[in-house]
Amino acid sequence: MTKSMTGARMVVQALKDQGVEVVFGYPGGAVLPIYDEIFQQEKVEHILVRHEQGATHAAEGYARSTGKPGVVLVTSGPGATNAITGIADAMMDSIPMVVITGQVGTPLIGTDAFQECDTVGITRHVTKHNYLVKDPAKLGDIIHEAFHIATSGRPGPVVIDLPKDVQVATAPYRRTNVNALPHRGYKPQVKGDLAQIEEAVELLANAERPMIYTGGGIINSGPAASMVLRELAKLTGAPVTSTLMGLGALPASSPQWLGMLGMHGTFEANMAMNQCDVMLCLGARFDDRVTGRLDAFSPHSKKIHVDIDRGSINKIVRVDVPIIGDVGRVLEDMVKLWKAREYQPRDLKPWWNTIKTWRDRNCLAYPASVESGEIVPQHAIRKLWEATHRQQPIITTEVGQHQMWAAQHFDFESPNKWLTSGGLGTMGYGLPAAIGAQLGNPDKLVIDIAGDASIQMNIQELGTATQYRLP
Repeated sequence: MTKSMTGARMVVQALKDQGVEVVFGYPGGAVLPIYDEIFQQEKVEHILVRHEQGATHAAEGYARSTGKPGVVLVTSGPGATNAITGIADAMMDSIPMVVITGQVGTPLIGTDAFQECDTVGITRHVTKHNYLVKDPAKLGDIIHEAFHIATSGRPGPVVIDLPKDVQVATAPYRRTNVNALPHRGYKPQVKGDLAQIEEAVELLANAERPMIYTGGGIINSGPAASMVLRELAKLTGAPVTSTLMGLGALPASSPQWLGMLGMHGTFEANMAMNQCDVMLCLGARFDDRVTGRLDAFSPHSKKIHVDIDRGSINKIVRVDVPIIGDVGRVLEDMVKLWKAREYQPRDLKPWWNTIKTWRDRNCLAYPASVESGEIVPQHAIRKLWEATHRQQPIITTEVGQHQMWAAQHFDFESPNKWLTSGGLGTMGYGLPAAIGAQLGNPDKLVIDIAGDASIQMNIQELGTATQYRLP
């Protein structure tokens, strides 16, 4: 049964139907009808930030720590443009987010009206998809489709640009089954090709120097993917390394963990990647900070790449076995196949003995203090870990050297505990992300490790943390 309601009420009703509990936003003239509806109900809580960039980063922190999509509500013009950095950040790091932006009335679009900007045009290249809604009768379908696109396949941000006259117009609303919507070719492939999976498992089983290389895709696939990764690592006996975004997928306490890979990674991880004969890449995109010179990156290995994003396959590094699919599903199939065929890995003792010689260099060693008596930052971070790790805190960071020290010296035993800006490298990310994570996890200890410059980028969000009495 359909019911007529205003566009603004449709927005709030659709958020309820999607199970949204928190919206991060800042009011303005072009979204006042939606705010009127928000304040007449109690199911969806509105968090008043101090800047729209803060709203988007808070939504990212909420999404990454809870597994639920982050939701943002901002006004037209400068409200939308202030949100662009966070939208781009979510796109680069594959964070599910729905951003609702106000827009001037449809008759005024294109006239350079007060607080008008081409939000759809500006956000086209930093979103998975975006909409300019001109028909209130389509609004319900669009919102439900937006959540589906943001959360399925490779997650990412979706923008809904909503003119003010559409918010006050009346039309029928129905709770839409997204599977019945025409997604115009949007059908992410989640199941990997079995023949390619068989080839990958065969290569791993016969490898003398295997290497498992994990990225943020493992985290995005959900906690189950991390558990299956641990099982595959145990079956194969292979060493495991990770990108900045994949920390926590394998416990740092695992003897198979070599630390982070790349220019800020460990000596043993980089040397093992360089010398391996079979490399299994899981949900990573061969970022330039990981590969360095492409002609010298793992030059002697057979390469297997598992990624849900078809566009990431062979984009930077040519691979021998490309597998398109959800990394968690593919890992499950790999483990099942390994067990069904009763594979036994080759003797990896020589490989691990070589790795031990690299580990013995203790490349991340540091003095506790310097001649002046000042404490070095690495020591401070390690002491922070010693004081808090039993509580398994959620750690956010800003961007800079402190971020790398945190990645190197704060050990993570589980996924969704490490929230940082990887792809875009956004200074000012950590404080609002910590706010979002704390609101999504009220009983957890949340810590932002910040640099003295980055913290100032969104320091106004201390007002948000204070208003909502966040610990």
